[in-house]
Amino acid sequence: MKINIIRAILIILLILTFFQIFRFSNQNGEKSSGISRKITTAVTKNVKKIQELDENKQEEVLGKIEKVIRKLAHFSIYMVVGMLMMLLMSTYKIKQFDRIAISLITGIIYASSDEIHQLFIPGRSAMITDVMIDTLGVLVGILLIKIVMKMNFGTEKKSITI
Repeated sequence: MKINIIRAILIILLILTFFQIFRFSNQNGEKSSGISRKITTAVTKNVKKIQELDENKQEEVLGKIEKVIRKLAHFSIYMVVGMLMMLLMSTYKIKQFDRIAISLITGIIYASSDEIHQLFIPGRSAMITDVMIDTLGVLVGILLIKIVMKMNFGTEKKSITI
């Protein structure tokens, strides 16, 4: 009974994560860029070297930092996907390779569909590099769960039993 509750919680968290990714991708280019710029400005507002630059150079630097922040956001949210998928797969009695494969393939499919979705949003585009960053995030999430399970539970080759 407990395992079904854990599965339900993980599925709900996964669906909420997918929904949040969809919401981010559903923002038009202007809104998405505006949010990224606000985060970039907040992160760099106390960096004296950036604040002392002339307006054109500062804009150039902020643009580069904004791109890094956007890519880190992709990586991070898909890392959560990888972690949740691996935790969910660990509640089933399936081979370790299959757990990893299902988790990774699910992440790749969702990342690909997310980029296709962006083709239909004004001011957005699909980028294969984003799918690659997302996939790397999923893979890191999977590896983190494997490491934690091995260290704490000794369950790297078994399913979670509660």
